[in-house]
Amino acid sequence: MNLRRLSLAAVLAATAAVLATGLPGAARTAQAPPTPGPAQELGDPDYGVCRGTDPRCYHDWGNFDPAKGYKVLLYTRTAGPRHANLGPALGTGLNPALAAANVVQNGVVELGKKNGFTVDWTEDVAQLATPSALFKYNAVIFFSTSRDTLDDAAQTSLRQYVRGGGGFVGVHNAFGTEYNWPWYEGLLGNANFYDHGPAQPGVVETVDRKDASTSGLPARWNFTDEWYNLVPAPTKVRVLAEVDESTLAQGVRGNQGHPGHGRNHPVAWCQYYDGGRAFLTTLGHGADVFGTGAEAQNFQKLLTGGIESAMGKKPFCK
Repeated sequence: MNLRRLSLAAVLAATAAVLATGLPGAARTAQAPPTPGPAQELGDPDYGVCRGTDPRCYHDWGNFDPAKGYKVLLYTRTAGPRHANLGPALGTGLNPALAAANVVQNGVVELGKKNGFTVDWTEDVAQLATPSALFKYNAVIFFSTSRDTLDDAAQTSLRQYVRGGGGFVGVHNAFGTEYNWPWYEGLLGNANFYDHGPAQPGVVETVDRKDASTSGLPARWNFTDEWYNLVPAPTKVRVLAEVDESTLAQGVRGNQGHPGHGRNHPVAWCQYYDGGRAFLTTLGHGADVFGTGAEAQNFQKLLTGGIESAMGKKPFCK
């Protein structure tokens, strides 16, 4: 009787070990340790909305009339770190005075003049307070915003605007914005900034040259940036450009330990999201991105095409 009890106890113990680990003890000790690599098993959330590259996710409700021309709102408010190319913080209201150091704001305004769309700019969250205020614009651009840069009214307004067919363009540290708002993370393509390695030269590969944002770009082009590492990394999007990590001489490991994304490190993509259109790029760190050199010119082509497609002036995410 004692032997039977002992045998039963041994069986129960072995069963508990398998249930706890999924493997017998011998198999567990034989497993190799996990290999460091990009984040895995983070899930693939859909954020409760229609998203992806299918145009059926877009709401064509007639909120934008091409006959009235094309107009965008550039939003650069920071509630945390501020990139140098944004220059000094802007005054309140719409279209406050710009200094020469406001490189981004001046640069986007100039892109508009050259390409037939009007640009308003602001860092005043009150200018985003209602959907009707945003529906004046064919697209809203967040360029290196940071942290909790929107209040509750502006969050609601942006969401209703996108749901009504609005265009969104997120550039560089737009990925370091509104971390704790899942809907916004989805708008970015299921992506957030995690960290970056050294700012350094690298080679961007144009992986999809049919899109309005990439059709005028070389297959490979030089660029200098911080090369954002992302957690999560984008899913259900059309990747347009990637950085070739092998060209980053100082490595891609980020200052928080992210090991990079390996052979597929996206830097620009597009998607339909919750009724609207979203063009995203992690590029845009430097003060010279609106200069006249070859690197700057390629970045400006990418950004201009992204803006034009997000606002419906050119075909989107093709």
